[in-house]
Amino acid sequence: MDEATAQQIERIIEYNFRDRELLAQAFIHSSAVDNRLFSNERLEFLGDSVLALVVCQGLFERFTGYLEGDLTKVKSMLVSRITCAEISKKLGLQNFLKLGKGMTSSKALAGSLAAGVLEALIAAIYLDGGMDNARKFILKVLGPAMEQADAEHSQGNYKSLLQQYSQENFDATPVYILIDEKGPDHNKCFELEVAIADRHFTSAWGTNKKEAEQKAAYNALVELGVIENKSVDE
Repeated sequence: MDEATAQQIERIIEYNFRDRELLAQAFIHSSAVDNRLFSNERLEFLGDSVLALVVCQGLFERFTGYLEGDLTKVKSMLVSRITCAEISKKLGLQNFLKLGKGMTSSKALAGSLAAGVLEALIAAIYLDGGMDNARKFILKVLGPAMEQADAEHSQGNYKSLLQQYSQENFDATPVYILIDEKGPDHNKCFELEVAIADRHFTSAWGTNKKEAEQKAAYNALVELGVIENKSVDE
């Protein structure tokens, strides 16, 4: 990474690196190197945990009336690949990512690659300047989302989150399929599953179709690795 590019990134993130090698590695995708140890994958692994810790502490301190289940639901939305990709795109980080041939599609850069470079950058800041600087950066870029976070809203947002993810990554819209229904007309329960393209995900039961769809969307998001596994009933 040349000096001008490094300075441009530092202006965007408002942090100056002591070790520019860390900064450079955060922006090298595995497709651009012969040995994946020289890519940003290890940094991405570490950054994911640093991000989760800072977000957990931030939610713990902000939402003192939320129980563990509520905090987990909000956290899952905030650290999801979709949220990380959106932040990365707003900062323009994907524009600096070094990619190999065949990895320059706009869809890939808008999704997992954009999310990964943000996590790698978080790790690089953490290793270069410690937890305080990493926390400052995370809270700055995630602050608006954390301030608006609400457990009930997050719980009811699984369908829209899945639709956004599936359109960005599969160029397809989720389809909800009624599998079964039980009980009398005044007290029915419904089982639905989600299908995206040719892939079907674990079905879910609900006291109405809307509830079953939300739970089925949640199951799909967990299986796709977008959010952590946590029962929507908790």
